[in-house]
Amino acid sequence: MALYDKYPVAIFNSLGKKKEKFEPINAPRVGLYVCGPTVYNEAHLGNVRSFLTFDVVWRYLEHLGYKVRYVRNITDVGHLVSDADEGEDKIEKRARLEELEPMEIVQKYTNGFHYVTHLFNLKDPSIEPTATGHIQEQIEMVKRIIDNGYGYEVNGSVYFDVKKFSEKYDYGKLSGRKVDELLEQTRDNLEGGNEKQFFADFAIWKGASENTLMKWNSPWGQGVPGWHLECSVMSTKYLGEQFDIHGGGMDLKFPHHECEIAQSVGADGTEPVRYWMHGNMLTVNGTKMSKSLGNSFLPLELVAGDHPLLDQGYSPMTARFFMLQANYRSTLDFSNEALKAAEKGYKRLMNALKSLNGLSFENQGKTDYGLDDEINKQCEQVYVEMSDDFNTPKAIAVLFELVNKINAFENNQLNLSSIKESTFDTLKKVFNSMVTDVLGLMDESDGESNKLQEVMNFLINMRDEARANKNWELSDKIRDDLSELGITLNDGKDGSSFSIN
Repeated sequence: MALYDKYPVAIFNSLGKKKEKFEPINAPRVGLYVCGPTVYNEAHLGNVRSFLTFDVVWRYLEHLGYKVRYVRNITDVGHLVSDADEGEDKIEKRARLEELEPMEIVQKYTNGFHYVTHLFNLKDPSIEPTATGHIQEQIEMVKRIIDNGYGYEVNGSVYFDVKKFSEKYDYGKLSGRKVDELLEQTRDNLEGGNEKQFFADFAIWKGASENTLMKWNSPWGQGVPGWHLECSVMSTKYLGEQFDIHGGGMDLKFPHHECEIAQSVGADGTEPVRYWMHGNMLTVNGTKMSKSLGNSFLPLELVAGDHPLLDQGYSPMTARFFMLQANYRSTLDFSNEALKAAEKGYKRLMNALKSLNGLSFENQGKTDYGLDDEINKQCEQVYVEMSDDFNTPKAIAVLFELVNKINAFENNQLNLSSIKESTFDTLKKVFNSMVTDVLGLMDESDGESNKLQEVMNFLINMRDEARANKNWELSDKIRDDLSELGITLNDGKDGSSFSIN
């Protein structure tokens, strides 16, 4: 019997807003799509939490025996990422600020994103498609939407007709928005004489101005695809017209994911996703994490402790463990106290893992059936909790019950020979696989010098780029902040190196 038959998974489906038994379309194959980053800036901790959620989903499903194709896109043309359909391409705006080509910005921040995901031990997806690599497919989807009567062209732009779509389909079913309440709007209400016939309509192709650098030819003139369109195209291209799981942050539920559904149904008449999953946001000391409030964290600020709200740095695995202690659908509050507690918990868990792997079963003594049964039940319970909507906090709580047993065996408070050898083998197998393979936690104590070298290489490369771009303020800040931490940068003809004072 496969593990996925023994431990069936229940998923909280955002579409129906209830837990549903997970039944893949083509078991044991599973299609998983997650909205990736728009690469015009550094990845922040909110990104890390979202992608960590689906990293664990992928890991657990594969551990159960499913064959998962995980697709996570890169948005490398930043049009229409603002709150409205109007507005400047964020990648082009950043390119002008940094005096670089747009695709240099894309490459720079894609590299930075990958560095951060590797730092937190997130697995690379099976496929990582880009928006610019699928322009033709997006144009073809726009054509199908128009042919089916759900799109209209105005001055080189194409808009999705939400009112027409709502006559037959339930636009708003994912987010709970009621289009009937919006239908009172008229063209007279449209802001600034907008081209849209109805204010809820959204661009699926946007005509480009002469000054736009990133634009493509289309039947409607030169332009760019609408932001929502790329995910409809790439998810169905690689996972089929209907696939199993679509994930993302809670902030993407509306309008992004709502529009994805409308586009796919409008183009092909098929509901694209069976299970929608949405992760919640990060807060800091009870307040929403925001750059404007000065309480947002970049991953390297967390690791280095280089932030006014931190009194020390925290390792990537401490942060990973901390995030896993909350259900993905719950808000997660960052604070020094919570991170310090997570640091202790992470070290205790990893020390128990070392102790367990150092134990050896020798001779079977008199069996303590009560203890033997308890350990087997706790090993089973870890799977039960993980199969309940990937409930990592409850699974971790059960693992710590096993930590108590492991430490008692290590300290001879419990006799290892009083449990069956098969039970000991189960304990080792379950504890190792859950901690490392599913939760993705690594023992940093054996590789702290390598991890420091990786972080320093990243900071040195960032400073080199700042100096090349004559961004002396950033260059000096990196040097001075490291100096305050007791790390001296040494610039030489062969590059920069560092020394710890």
